[in-house]
Amino acid sequence: MWINWVNGFFGRLQQLGELKPIEWLRYVGTLLWVLTALPLLILPLLMPEGAQTVRIAGWWAGALLFLVALWHPVIPRQRQGAFWKRVFVLVLLSLGACAVSYFTRSGLGSLLAMLVAALLPWLLPLVIGVAWAAVLAVVISVWVLVVPDGNWQVVLVYLLMNLAMTSVPFVASLLALRQVKARAELRRVNSELLATQSLLTENTRIAERVRISRDLHDLVGHHLTALTLNLEVASHLSEGKARDHVDKAGSIARLLLSDVREVVSDMRRDDQVDLREALTTLAEGVPDLEITLDIPDGVAATDPRRAQILLRCAQEVITNTVRHAQATRLWISLIMGEDGLVLRARDNGRGAPDILPGNGINGMRERLREIGGRLDIATRPGAGFQVKAWLPQENAS
Repeated sequence: MWINWVNGFFGRLQQLGELKPIEWLRYVGTLLWVLTALPLLILPLLMPEGAQTVRIAGWWAGALLFLVALWHPVIPRQRQGAFWKRVFVLVLLSLGACAVSYFTRSGLGSLLAMLVAALLPWLLPLVIGVAWAAVLAVVISVWVLVVPDGNWQVVLVYLLMNLAMTSVPFVASLLALRQVKARAELRRVNSELLATQSLLTENTRIAERVRISRDLHDLVGHHLTALTLNLEVASHLSEGKARDHVDKAGSIARLLLSDVREVVSDMRRDDQVDLREALTTLAEGVPDLEITLDIPDGVAATDPRRAQILLRCAQEVITNTVRHAQATRLWISLIMGEDGLVLRARDNGRGAPDILPGNGINGMRERLREIGGRLDIATRPGAGFQVKAWLPQENAS
């Protein structure tokens, strides 16, 4: 019984360790909200009677608005969510923090503003995030003017304090975000290296088989042919029982020569690379993108050169999807048609009104053109990208 409890406890700890930083921020933010709400329960006891109803309703409305916005589903999507949704959630969070400070006439809202500042690098571009943090620090400081003893000197003190309190979590989140991106890029590049290594291993295996088959044909095959011819001559020159043995040796030599030719043909016939393992390794190394592979049995087998080109095309598609598409899913499939082999890819990203080819896309087109293939790309805003890399039949290329 207690063993199951311990296993369940460590299992939950492992799940917590797998949380993304943005999810940790939400849990820490919830804890911060609870610590901020505790003083809100005590403040009514310290306020004079009759003047507290509106203020209590105001600060609790702000606090609850902050909590609801904190758990909006657009936050875990980070910058992959719609821009207006991210801005809307940040506006709600900022209003909630400002309302808590205004109605409590205290710096409690500054604690919530720290969490808003920590979320900014994950949701907005750097320049907009810096401006948002600065404006939030100013707005959350001006409530001091409504206090009877408030003046601009006190506002300045609160402003400097809020600038410091929002700058620290903002910079910390910015550094964490860059570290996460660097680790994701390193993992993706490592998966590309592993996929290339897998393909290189297959190419090496095929090259070794071809070398062995060539040696068998050139050395053993030629010697056996010469042996067969000499035995045939010896058969004509011998008589009686000796001739029977020579004829039998000739038959064995011809049979052996036939076996060698069959082995050489089989070894040369198995000269195709299976792309499935390389593409699977490539897809498993992308942490923030769900990649679905559709590779039917037998379709992924192709010659090393074509396999190398298709792998490079898949790498370029994944790289562009991660860096530019703002997509959460990518579908890659291999289809063998009557006219050739097709690599199809599509994502659920934002798309674009026009296609502006860069070095990567131009490189894909050049590789495909070398063997008579072509590259087609289709996109429109809100519909993601669709890529089709076509290769002709092997005997046609």
